[in-house]
Amino acid sequence: MPSFSIDVLILILVVIMALGFDFINGFHDTANAIATSVSTRALSPRTAIVLASMFNLIGALTYTGVAKTIGGSIADPFKLENGLVVVLAALAAAILWNLITWWFSIPSSSSHALIGGVTGAVIGAAGFDAINASGFISIVQALLVSPVVAFIVGFIVIKIVSFLVANSAYHKTNKNFRVLQILSASWQSFSHGANDAQKTMGIITFAMISGGFLHTTPGNFEIPLWVKLAAALAMALGTSVGGWRIIKTMGGKIMKIKPISGFSADLSSAMIITIFTIFKLPVSTTHVITSSILGVGASQKFNAVKWGIAGRIVVTWIITLPATALLAAACYVVFDVFL
Repeated sequence: MPSFSIDVLILILVVIMALGFDFINGFHDTANAIATSVSTRALSPRTAIVLASMFNLIGALTYTGVAKTIGGSIADPFKLENGLVVVLAALAAAILWNLITWWFSIPSSSSHALIGGVTGAVIGAAGFDAINASGFISIVQALLVSPVVAFIVGFIVIKIVSFLVANSAYHKTNKNFRVLQILSASWQSFSHGANDAQKTMGIITFAMISGGFLHTTPGNFEIPLWVKLAAALAMALGTSVGGWRIIKTMGGKIMKIKPISGFSADLSSAMIITIFTIFKLPVSTTHVITSSILGVGASQKFNAVKWGIAGRIVVTWIITLPATALLAAACYVVFDVFL
């Protein structure tokens, strides 16, 4: 166990920043999970945020597979030198990017920001050879495939649901689907916590191993209990205090959302996120949720989707990973000089 030194101070700073990232993720990304239910007035903003906070907390404490993937698949924490500073730089880049996109009301991906940050910081510290190519590629594949699948599933689900209620009265249909949206929003919040909070758990564990603060073996990559609890609580707290900016973009600017559309989009995205979580793969909940909404909208009427805003979101998705990688590499150079 290292003595109390600069490494201890850096680790404390890493934990604070990681939990800060999780907190920001709570008000940045969790808004996506409840946007449609607020937009259709199935839930009031206050009720939706309380519901999302609770289910995010439960979801974050349920799984650890994604945390282990994030903590061990991009780079090997057992071999990486100066790993504490690497994680510090990655978190600084991800937090800055999240705040910038939140300020401009753009629902960018915290997952892309964190993964891009870790990748860029590792390259800045040890070069491209330090990246675990197979692990990195599997993560990127999951990030790329999941929104495509979500679009297709959203397209199909709304068709099936619309067929099932084709002969029902419009008013009754809206009323029933507003009730169902409470369930779908709950599941979506649970799946968000189960996937996104684990990324912070993984990054803290990565820092502890690389800094020599957690003695374990490559085949026994376990997440400490206090890390699970801290990450889950940070995300739940973040959810409880913000998110209205992103709710407005996700809940109305992409397309006009009706209860049946909102339920179909929520159901589709929650299902996709849960499946990928079970397979221990990190996904961008922002990408999945937005793609589900786009799939639902395109299924009903192609020009019902405001493709200009959707295109702006897609551009942000594309530039997030390389932008945060460059930012993290720059942060590492600066931190390495002073730390």
